Amino acid sequence: MEIIIERGCGLDVHKGTVVACIMGTGIKKEIRTYTTVTNDLLRLKEWIQEAGITHVAMESTGVYWKPVFNILEDHFEVILVNARHVKNVPGRKTDVQDSEWLCRLLRSGLVSGSFIPPRDIRELRDLTRHKRKLIQAITAEKQRVEKVLEDANIKLSSIASDTFGASGKRIIEELIKGKLRAEEMAELSKGRLRQKREGLKEALVGQVREHHKFMIKASLKHIRAMEKILSDIERKIQEKIDRQYKEEYALL
Repeated sequence: MEIIIERGCGLDVHKGTVVACIMGTGIKKEIRTYTTVTNDLLRLKEWIQEAGITHVAMESTGVYWKPVFNILEDHFEVILVNARHVKNVPGRKTDVQDSEWLCRLLRSGLVSGSFIPPRDIRELRDLTRHKRKLIQAITAEKQRVEKVLEDANIKLSSIASDTFGASGKRIIEELIKGKLRAEEMAELSKGRLRQKREGLKEALVGQVREHHKFMIKASLKHIRAMEKILSDIERKIQEKIDRQYKEEYALL
């Protein structure tokens, strides 16, 4: 195979170990195994730096490649290779280790790297993904409250378009306290829901037991905690946008 990259390194990344193979002009082929703890990854970086390596190739194995990439990205041209693409390249011998095969393909220019956004974009993406997951979790918890209310034969969701709107929240809180009658709770409604007071009076007549109250309290506490975290994440996202991507965000 024609050599395009003079000095390269192939990394076979696993959860607990990284097998590294270096080859190139003026250096002898060598294979070493490192653990994935940070200090060992730093030793890996020092070793391939001393060998004059310029390019590194590794497979995109689960999430295990990420800490390795984070340590190497500022010092080498790191190519993240699709495992399927590597397997489809013909000519591999069965006795060649994965790291050595990656290194050979890298030096011959036979591997193409996946797109990896810059670090600040990756961090922003992590935050937005976490935000989405939190919103989904909050929605699921609200649905759990609605199921408990249905179990108590409280038909609030059948009357209110938003069970957790301003009126819905006040009514749920009073249901937990258990001090007001249905007609009194109906009077707490505001906006469009107030126009449905007669139906709301009937919907709020049920059998709310202590078990229901406990379950609703637990869910509301969980929702408030997640909403606090969500608020913190949204603030962090906005800070990053204002600092680095204000113009791009305005265009979007």
